[in-house]
Amino acid sequence: MSEEQKLNPINQEEPAPTWFSSWFDTPYYHILYKERNYREAQLFMDNITHYLNLPEKAKVLDLACGKGRHSIYLNQLGFNVLGADLSENSIAEANKNANDSLHFKVHDMREPFEEKYDAIFNLFTSFGYFENDEDNLTTLKAIKESLSDYGFAVIDFMNVNQVLDTLVPEETKTVEGIDFHLKRYLKDGHIYKEIDFEDKGQKFHYTEKVKALTLQDFEDLMEEAGIYLLDIFGDYKLKKFYKNDSERLIMIFK
Repeated sequence: MSEEQKLNPINQEEPAPTWFSSWFDTPYYHILYKERNYREAQLFMDNITHYLNLPEKAKVLDLACGKGRHSIYLNQLGFNVLGADLSENSIAEANKNANDSLHFKVHDMREPFEEKYDAIFNLFTSFGYFENDEDNLTTLKAIKESLSDYGFAVIDFMNVNQVLDTLVPEETKTVEGIDFHLKRYLKDGHIYKEIDFEDKGQKFHYTEKVKALTLQDFEDLMEEAGIYLLDIFGDYKLKKFYKNDSERLIMIFK
């Protein structure tokens, strides 16, 4: 299916794409977020793999891996890594870095894997995107089912309380000569980001929408999924979680 067909589905037999399947598949997503702090991300992965005491060549799943930058780093740490993402374009890009112990596949995180993993990482707020809230529970169950008997899972999510306290309602970011006009707001239990910009004489509009899940929300979902929440951290240095002040909500479970 062409990019244009994905964004403007005409055939009524095909469901309209979710916002994340179309936005994450555009080059503009990667342009807007190109300045993300990957050194900090690598520090986090150093810390979390050390904390989990993962054995050499442990089987690691990077769930919602994007173009695979973090999968590549986890592989460099000595792990056998699978990066999975819904975006075909991102996986095609990631596959350029595949090797004998680093693989990538297109996969919907709501579906469990047949293979079992020693660690499953869902990093940088890659959860809570679904239109149907039930899918959040389905995803947690799928993660649980994909863990080995001694495996651990990690969800790294925004700390909703801190995000809402510091939310910038409107701003413009200029990246590679493109002015991205951003609007952020809370509506119906979701944090929205409206993204408007022009490029090559064409106007574009995308919307990001993430469920504003608090620690209590995750605890309720995990209890329903039969998951054991083992530890909680508030930043990438694995410091204690503070409900109102911590930058991140990092949960270790099995």
